[in-house]
Amino acid sequence: MSKKRENSSGGENFALSSFQATNAERQDKWQIMLRQVAHRFNRHYQGEAFDLPPEVKGMPIFREWSAGLLPGKITSYFWEIAQPQKNQHCLDIGCGVSFLIYPWRDWSAFFSGQEISTVARDVLNARGSQLNSKLFKGVKLGAAHKLMYESAQFDLAIATGFSCYFPLEYWSAVISEVKRVLKPGGQFVFDIIDPKKPLAEDWAILETYLGTEVFLESIAQWEKTIKATGAKVISRQSGELFDLYKVHF
Repeated sequence: MSKKRENSSGGENFALSSFQATNAERQDKWQIMLRQVAHRFNRHYQGEAFDLPPEVKGMPIFREWSAGLLPGKITSYFWEIAQPQKNQHCLDIGCGVSFLIYPWRDWSAFFSGQEISTVARDVLNARGSQLNSKLFKGVKLGAAHKLMYESAQFDLAIATGFSCYFPLEYWSAVISEVKRVLKPGGQFVFDIIDPKKPLAEDWAILETYLGTEVFLESIAQWEKTIKATGAKVISRQSGELFDLYKVHF
């Protein structure tokens, strides 16, 4: 009997070590992706030029991007399905310079952010309080799957414009973290790319040359992932490239 227990214990330890190794590999893979995305957007916010091949520059989507027309077509206006309310505590994940360009003062909602771009973080922390010191609560540097905030702190969480740069398993971790920091009854708004949209493939090619891989997952796989986290879809809004989702837990 003791010999069997020793073998059983050894098997369990082996399985645990295998799981830990797999988890470590997953974290390493995520860190590589996070560095790539941070580098791409640091360059964007600093206004650096991207050296792209002629075949990419010849694409219509590149001409729209270089002319500054593309953001207006693909930006997800989260407030159309979840407008921040007065005195709500809101967390904008991957916020960029959101507080400077969206009407947070009109909403009178408290803004906190988390961002992996050091450039965006620094700009927003330098200027946010000047714009409205009462509403602006600061931006922390960190990845979406490890939110730097206490549990049950926010009424609304927002994450737009970056889910496509990571695999679905990463987004499962993000949703779990968002669930942790939301108050009971809180809502989460995020967008996902619809690979069936006419812009999807060309946009994915452009983004690859700008330095970030794009994961074109089906809507069915996305909704399966959302359901597996325990989130329930309240509403959905379709755009030219991204679909907005509002969920609660």
